[in-house]
Order: sequence, then C-alpha cells, then structure tokens
Amino acid sequence: MSMKEYIDEAEAALLHTYNRYQVVLDKGDGVYLYDMEGKKYLDFCAGIAVFALGYNNREYNDALKAQIDKIIHTSNYYYNVPAVEAAVKMKKVSGMDRVFFTNSGAEAIEGALKAARKYAYLKDGRTDHEILAMEHSFHGRTFGALSVTGNPHYREAFEPMIGNIRFAQLNDFDSVLSQVTDKTCAIIMETVQGEGGIYPAQEEFLKKVRALCDEKDILLILDEIQCGMGRTGYMYAWQRYGVKPDIMTTAKALGCGVPVAAFLMTEKVGAHSLTSGDHGTTYGGNPLACAAVSKVLDLFEKDNIIDNVRQVGAYLEEKLAALVDNYDFIEAHRGVGLMQGMVFSIPVGDIISRALEKGLILINAGTNIIRFVPPLVITRENVDDMIVILRDCLDEVKIS
Repeated sequence: MSMKEYIDEAEAALLHTYNRYQVVLDKGDGVYLYDMEGKKYLDFCAGIAVFALGYNNREYNDALKAQIDKIIHTSNYYYNVPAVEAAVKMKKVSGMDRVFFTNSGAEAIEGALKAARKYAYLKDGRTDHEILAMEHSFHGRTFGALSVTGNPHYREAFEPMIGNIRFAQLNDFDSVLSQVTDKTCAIIMETVQGEGGIYPAQEEFLKKVRALCDEKDILLILDEIQCGMGRTGYMYAWQRYGVKPDIMTTAKALGCGVPVAAFLMTEKVGAHSLTSGDHGTTYGGNPLACAAVSKVLDLFEKDNIIDNVRQVGAYLEEKLAALVDNYDFIEAHRGVGLMQGMVFSIPVGDIISRALEKGLILINAGTNIIRFVPPLVITRENVDDMIVILRDCLDEVKIS
C-alpha cells in the first residue's frame, strides 16, 4: 500500500486520540528517520525524548536480539538475570536504593503515589493524606497520574480524580508553604517541566522544598521521566543541584524505545511502604525490557553520552539564543542541556508543519513553544543543519 493508503487505514482502525502528522515513518538510522517513500528527516524529537542513543544502534539491537533468542518474559514470581543487572546499574547511576520496574512513565507515577500514601498510612493509620503537586505539570494520563497533573484541561472531562490533591506554583516556595497541611504526605514535581513549557526547577526552590520535607517527614517525589537519563547533562536532573528525592520516576530514554519505566526509592521508603501484595505488574521488569535498560546504561557510560549532552547542549543554547535576537515573534528560550524550549508570541503549529515538509521533525510544548529534545548523540553539525531549516521556516512565517 502507499503511504496515503496506510494513513487512511489507520484513520479507520485506530482510536482518534492523536492528531497525527500525515507521514508514515518506516525506519531510522543515527539521528535521521525515513518515511515509507524514502524521504529523510533530521529528528529533533527522538520519539518525545526516548531515542537517546539514536536509531539503529548496533550494540543495542544485538543485545535485544540475543535476549529474544533466550527468553522474553517469565513473570515476577521468578528472578531473571537482566532485571537484576539493570536494577544494580540503576542504583549506581541514581544513588537510590530500591527499584520497581513498570511498563510506562504513567505507571511509574502510579506506583510512586501508592508508595507515598502507604508510607504515611503506616505512620498513623489514616487514609486522608494529601499530595501536593505543581501547576502546569504533566505526569501522565492514568487516573492517579492525571490527578497530580497541573492542567485542568486534561482533568475536567474525567472528574472526579483521586482525592486530596493540592497544587502549588513551581519555583514559588511561599505557594508551597500555603498548601502544606498536617495531612500532606508527599510533594511531587518534575525537576524540569516538559509538557508544561520547559520550566526547570530552581536550585533554591528545590533545596527549600527538600528541607521542608525533611522537617515534616513529607516524601519528595521527583518525576524524571522526560528530563532524566542524561538529557540535562546529568544522569538525573536533580543531581545538578544535589537535591535527592525520596522517590523518583524514570522512563522514556531508559529503554530507548522498548516500553519500560521504573520508580526508585530510598531504603527508608522501601522499608516502610509497599510490601508483598501492595503492588504488581505482569510485564514490568521482564527480561526483554530489562536487557534494554542494562544495555542502554552500558552504552551511556561507554559512549560518554553525558559529556556529549553538555557540549552539544551548550552549543544548541547558543544557537537558539541567536534566533531570539533575530525574530521579534520569538520571546525567549529556556531549558537545560538537550531539553530546550523556544517561546513564541504566535502559535507554533505552522512552523512545525513547515519544518516537517523540509525534513526536520520538531514538537511543541503547548501552543506557543517549540520543544527541542533530540537524540543525545547529536553533533554540532546536526544542530547547524537544524538551525538552517528552522531559519527558513521562520523567514517564511515572517514574510507571510
């Protein structure tokens, strides 16, 4: 079938929960994707911050093929070698103590919320504990994750959410203080807000929240699903400030395309929260997913991914800053490492569509922000190529 015929088939068969671009992507290599007709695209989306190592990485592919030939799935009633190896490596890079593997970021958030409430329940036997989340945050689409997502538009059609959720403003400690009560059992936030517009948490704010949590025995949950795995120039964004959470979530680049995520916790939380029968998953932590995690972590170290993010991320920031100075409809840019956002005074949908036509894949974060979350293996030359195409698009918009 032609690309158009596949699109028509998809529209007839798939639930219409996405407004997809009219492209059928067929294969990838390095930092490039190709559609069914062979057109080449420079990818600055990476499957929404997933494909950190780029496409068609031979060592990664071979590790998964080898695991497929051994065993893909058992169950959590038994141990498997890849899960143990992946967990040990995750503890090393995160500094956390206990790992629970899930299938998706939203499921990792669900587990983190349950762990926090169980921790509080074991202290006082109450079930009316509250969780404080941040406005403009995004944590996922399942009921628990949606309940702590700070955008009413996502929640309103699905009310009532889970109860006892409050919201404060990121980087406004007084706002946090005004919402904390004697029922507060956890504070959850993205270390860098992604969908909400690429807003990094400020060091002073994070440190004050950490101190507050220590004072009141409130658990700090940091959502590192998008900003983690090296994207900010640190394996996890909180490591930039040394503000360690009690619970953290990770996903996306963790498996570089294989659906896998995890929530991790300190020994204190692990010893006083979820126990046998409290939480589970059929597929979470299966050998195939954990073989992916294990190999990804090996390649991060072997290929010096963090160093590349720091160097190329700084170069990308420099180039984006220059664009802000040259176009009056660009208001600002912000971000950390290879997680950048450019803020416009106009909707960005037309710019992204024009870029796609010219062979550049970009995504938005809200109606007026272009988000740049490329594979973490991109080079300065890739940034230069992206800027050339983006400038062409911006010039066309400026003239029209």
